[in-house]
Amino acid sequence: MEARPTAVPAIQIRRLTTRFGDVVIHRDIDLDLMPGQMLGLVGGSGSGKTTLLREIVGLLAPSQGSVRLFGQTVLDSDPQRRRLLRRRFGMLFQQGALFSALSVFDNIAFPLRELRLFDEALIRDLVLLKLAMVELEPRHCRLMPAELSGGMVKRVALARALSLEPELLVLDEPTAGLDPDRSENFVRLLKALQNELGFTVVMVTHDLGTLLGLATRLAVLADHRIVASGTVDEVLAVDHPFIHNFFGVRHDMAAAGPRAS
Repeated sequence: MEARPTAVPAIQIRRLTTRFGDVVIHRDIDLDLMPGQMLGLVGGSGSGKTTLLREIVGLLAPSQGSVRLFGQTVLDSDPQRRRLLRRRFGMLFQQGALFSALSVFDNIAFPLRELRLFDEALIRDLVLLKLAMVELEPRHCRLMPAELSGGMVKRVALARALSLEPELLVLDEPTAGLDPDRSENFVRLLKALQNELGFTVVMVTHDLGTLLGLATRLAVLADHRIVASGTVDEVLAVDHPFIHNFFGVRHDMAAAGPRAS
């Protein structure tokens, strides 16, 4: 019987080191994320979570080491290969990063127009489809970012990130600034879309509810490196001060084991 081919990781990081002058942010980081997994990246302030996200999508070059997406180096020297790779991931920035001078429609249409492959009639259909996916209506197309609530900004930014039907979605604090109800609704929406579309997710979040509601795997940044990675239970089993502090009572309960009934 022939062996099945091994799946190529959606994200593969090897011996990544990041320095800014004499300051070391990351040292010898290795990380794999397989297609369809949802990774929550956590760490203390200054641990380099957002910096690592920027390196994953090629906005920042590490001092040493490599980042590959779908088997291809993210900093490929060939401009055409880089452009093709960038179509395979979408990014949702912490504050949405909508273009303030563009309407909701034009914000979502922007990546589609950049490709110069679609006529305006098809772009209109695609924008309305993405709006429906994030549970917004055609009437919202005319609104400007300043007219949107925080929850709507997140949904429009998500629609834009999904406009090219990416295989990988990169999220930087996806529920930051939302009240608990809106945060819960946004997590529900993201989970439903991931279940339907099967994209891979890597996200930075400090919100425990978002983390436990979405992530199938965790990676913990501390001491310039990844001190724990794996399922929630595997990470909780690691004895590290940040893990104790971040997960609090959940870690204590996991360590204590099941209670007698």
